[in-house]
Amino acid sequence: MVHNQRRLTVSEVEQLSPSAWAYIGDAVYELFVRNLCLTPPTRLRTYHQQVVSYVCAESQAQTYDLLTGYLLDSELDIVRRGRNAASGKPKRVKLRTYQQATGLEALLGYLYLTDPERLDQILTHISHVNQVNKTPSMESSPEK
Repeated sequence: MVHNQRRLTVSEVEQLSPSAWAYIGDAVYELFVRNLCLTPPTRLRTYHQQVVSYVCAESQAQTYDLLTGYLLDSELDIVRRGRNAASGKPKRVKLRTYQQATGLEALLGYLYLTDPERLDQILTHISHVNQVNKTPSMESSPEK
């Protein structure tokens, strides 16, 4: 995974809001999923449909549920902070689903900025768990 040019210190990362971690984590997770969906080769529209099915809030919340036993207490705290930062009224999903998805994104963003090795471990775990426990939202392509 490509890492940013100027590494932030852990202290600088801690000063960012959990929403900022989620902002970065959203991009990290989408790039990770795009990479997973590249094989087998297919049309761009199919790639897009596959990626959307994985990065939607429902799938992210399900992925978080499958990860909970794998995460450290400190990581669960980051997820909690991300969930609590997910405010507002989501348009198409339940608030709890949106909060769980944001919590997962916050964790991925935080680890991207502070611990790339642990991020790689978690993403590898996610890819294995998703292959074994595909959920309905991960198997279906959204209608466009």
